[in-house]
Amino acid sequence: MTDEYSIRLKFKYLGNELIQEILNISDIKTFPPHTELVREGQYIKIIPIILTGLVKVFTQFFDKELLLYYIKPDQSCIMSFSSCLNNEQSKIFAITEEETTILMIPADKVARWVIEFPTINKLFYQQYDLRYSELIETVNQLLNHKLDKRLLDYLTEKINVTRKNPIKISHKEIAAELGTAREVVSRLLKKLEKQNVLKQHHDSIELFLT
Repeated sequence: MTDEYSIRLKFKYLGNELIQEILNISDIKTFPPHTELVREGQYIKIIPIILTGLVKVFTQFFDKELLLYYIKPDQSCIMSFSSCLNNEQSKIFAITEEETTILMIPADKVARWVIEFPTINKLFYQQYDLRYSELIETVNQLLNHKLDKRLLDYLTEKINVTRKNPIKISHKEIAAELGTAREVVSRLLKKLEKQNVLKQHHDSIELFLT
């Protein structure tokens, strides 16, 4: 649900006055899958709050991507919030993973609201805590886990956030998000399939969850 009543219900902790201001000046838009919402180097004009769907946030080094986190319903993007307040260029990319409906708050209003409506800080403190924990886990994965463990964790997370199993995904896409080569991913998937951990279909991967 993305009507005004459901938005008021979800974010009632912000207070009626602030919610009314948000509703007065914000747009609600639905985007198809694989739509680029933010790119690196772009100045942030909108602070998104995801109402339905899923958004993937990643950084890019040359032709390789590194998945940072997913933005789920009722969540926002702390990186966008930070870029907005500091008037800095975006350091991340954000793309819709599936059809996604977003409450789009004009970024130029948020700096004023931080002072006038301190309750809005609760939303972004929550996001900061969440993303900080996720980024620490990403660093831990990179430093301490072998690629086959990272691959399995990646597929498990993908299934959890999309609520789909099998998931439609290519070896190339997995490789890009894990920052490795497609050939390496193909080899590891075949190894996991022989171990009866997963099954590869024509255009999808099914994980045998325990």
